[in-house]
Amino acid sequence: MASGVFDILHTGHIHYLTEAKALGDELVVVVATDKTVRKNKHEPITPEKMRLEIVQALKPVDEAILGRENDMYGVVLEIKPDIIAIGYDQKFNEKDLEAEIEKRGLCVKVVRVGQYDDDLSGTRKIIKRIIDWHTANMLGYKE
Repeated sequence: MASGVFDILHTGHIHYLTEAKALGDELVVVVATDKTVRKNKHEPITPEKMRLEIVQALKPVDEAILGRENDMYGVVLEIKPDIIAIGYDQKFNEKDLEAEIEKRGLCVKVVRVGQYDDDLSGTRKIIKRIIDWHTANMLGYKE
């Protein structure tokens, strides 16, 4: 299992999901709801149903489902994964996640995937690049 926002898809997402898929036989990806994204990150640019459809279409993904809003462990109990892959920048502690899931009756290994270094491997980097480009063009600068 892997999870994320996947708001503006980029190479960091592809690397994360490819690495997650390599950890097992099947990859189920949980896509954060719009409400969860607003609460934890920012106003989503792409609506949840669109993000879900895009993630489902990716080669490493066997199944994509929409997350739950009030209990992130509820979806884990539904899926019952053997392994949860978390991104290098996700703000979870592997051991704490394993302990919380074990309290709920499951034994799940949590693995943090490595960082992927690319110039535009983050949603915020892409947004900044677009803003910079737009600002330069509004002021008459050309690249």
